[in-house]
Amino acid sequence: MLTSAPMSRDTAQVESRLSASEIANISLRQLKIFVTVARKASFTRAADEFGLTQSAVSRCIRELEDELHLRLFDRTTRQVALTQAGHYLVARVSPLLEEIESTLRDSHGAQDGQRGVVHVSSSPMLSSILMPSCIAGCRNTYPNISLVLKDKAQSQVLESVRSGETDFGVAIEPLDVDDMLTEPLFFDPFCVVLPANHPLAANSVIEWQDLTGLPLVTLDDDSGSRPKFDYALAVHGVPRGAVQELAHASAVFRMVEVGLGLGVVPTLTLSLLESHRLVVRPLRPEIRVAIMLVRRKGRSLRPNATAIWAQLAHLLASFETSPLAAAN
Repeated sequence: MLTSAPMSRDTAQVESRLSASEIANISLRQLKIFVTVARKASFTRAADEFGLTQSAVSRCIRELEDELHLRLFDRTTRQVALTQAGHYLVARVSPLLEEIESTLRDSHGAQDGQRGVVHVSSSPMLSSILMPSCIAGCRNTYPNISLVLKDKAQSQVLESVRSGETDFGVAIEPLDVDDMLTEPLFFDPFCVVLPANHPLAANSVIEWQDLTGLPLVTLDDDSGSRPKFDYALAVHGVPRGAVQELAHASAVFRMVEVGLGLGVVPTLTLSLLESHRLVVRPLRPEIRVAIMLVRRKGRSLRPNATAIWAQLAHLLASFETSPLAAAN
C-alpha cells in the first residue's frame, strides 16, 4: 500500500535514477507496461492488454529494472507484488503517463479542459446510487470528455487517488486523508430499516439505545460508512452485539426482510429498497456521514479533470436524500 511516509532508501534511489543520465534508455512503452503490470498484479494479464507474450513483458520489466539498477517487483509462483521502490515509481510515473496520453489524444482540447479522459473512483454504494446520473450530467455538459468510473472498495478509492491511478475520488467521509484535499458535498443520516410488524415499527423515531441487544445488519468496511456506524454505537453506549456485515444494501434489506435483524444504513441506500414489507424510521440523535470529493494535495488536476471535479461538485451538492416518509 502506498503511504505518505518519509522517503526510504529505495525511493530515494528511484528519485536519483529518474534524474540521472541512466534514464535515457528507458522508453515510454517500458513505463506503460510497468504501470500495467503493477495495476493488474499480473504479467499474464498485462501481456494480454498489450497483445504480447508473457515472456516479452517479463523481459521488458527486467530491462527496466536493469536500467534503474533496482528491483521493482517481488515475484513468486503465485503472485506479483510491488517492492517499495516499485510503489514509489508507480506513484511518480502514472500521472505523467496519463498526461502524455491525454496530450497526444487531443493536443488542442488539453488546454481548455474540453476533451480527454478523466478517471474517477468511488465505492460500490456510491457507484450504484449516485454516479450514473452524475456521469450522464457530465456527459451532457462536456460531451468530449470521457469520465471513466473505477468501482472500488473505500480503502482502494483512496489508494487509487494516492497512486495516480485515478484523478480523484468520491468517498464517504474517509478518516485517513491528511494527504488529501477534500470537498464535502452533502451529509447523509443513518436510519433503521425493519419489518412492518416489528414492535419498534410503532415508533415514529427510534433512539440508538433502542437497538441494544437486537441483531443488527449493516454495510461492511468496504462501503465507507462502517466507521461512523461503530462510532454511533460507541458514543450512545450501545453494545455491538451480533452484527451482520454485508457489501451491498440490497443484501442488507433482504436479511431484514427474512427476520435476521434490523438494518442500520445511510438514508442514501433507501433508493435500493424495494420490499413493501419493510418500513424505515429515523435514528435519533442524528448521526450523519459526509459524501465528499477527494484528491491529492500538492498536485494540480489536469484542466479536464478540474472541469469534471467542478461539475460533480455541483451535481452532488444539489443532491438531497429522499424524505424517510417516502420510503414507507
